[in-house]
Amino acid sequence: MQNVYDIAHELARSLKETDQFKNYEAARKKLEGNDALSKMIADLQEKSMQMQARMMSGDKPSDEEMQQYQSLYAIVLQDPLASEYLQTEMAFSQIISDIYGIIAEVAK
Repeated sequence: MQNVYDIAHELARSLKETDQFKNYEAARKKLEGNDALSKMIADLQEKSMQMQARMMSGDKPSDEEMQQYQSLYAIVLQDPLASEYLQTEMAFSQIISDIYGIIAEVAK
């Protein structure tokens, strides 16, 4: 039987070879040169994490907070580079989520 850590490292190497990861890395590198846009995306992601954490704890964000988040999201998406980055990040995150789901089956 193979060592699970060796398999995990092999999985990580395989992930780096996916189109989703390559596209995400390319978009991330393009974004690195734009400090203002990088900050806007970081703010958007921070607000998203805060809202998700609140919802997981049973606290529903207000309509005003949801509207502010949606407005910020719409503004950020107007930039083609930001849109590309967020789309590639979501595609790569979906792979990670799928893999996590497969691994989580062990816990059932």
